[in-house]
Amino acid sequence: MLDPHLLGKEGERFAADYLAEKGYRILQRNYRYHRNEIDIIARYKKTLCFIEVKTRSSREKGHPAEAVTITKQREIIKAAKAYLAFTGECETDCRFDVVTVLAACEGENLITSFVIEHYIDAFWADY
Repeated sequence: MLDPHLLGKEGERFAADYLAEKGYRILQRNYRYHRNEIDIIARYKKTLCFIEVKTRSSREKGHPAEAVTITKQREIIKAAKAYLAFTGECETDCRFDVVTVLAACEGENLITSFVIEHYIDAFWADY
């Protein structure tokens, strides 16, 4: 089985490549605000997208999107608000997306294939 940390990093790389192919401009990866993190910040046309990536090697513990709990959403929203304040983009159209990566692994170090699902506007912030 692939190391969970490595699996997550590879999933984020696959997600960033997928988004770039779809026309997203990746602005930042792994943005941190205190304990909170946003996996990918990207611009799609005029919209600033805060994107959470969840990668799993099986559905044994449920679909990867189920891991984006209300608590996780609140943490992402806090980090997004900090990013907006820091960059001065408070008037920009924003949204929160989730990208899931379901990876088939062989051995400890090899991802043989993967399936990506992109949930646009997956959750909202109450301002």
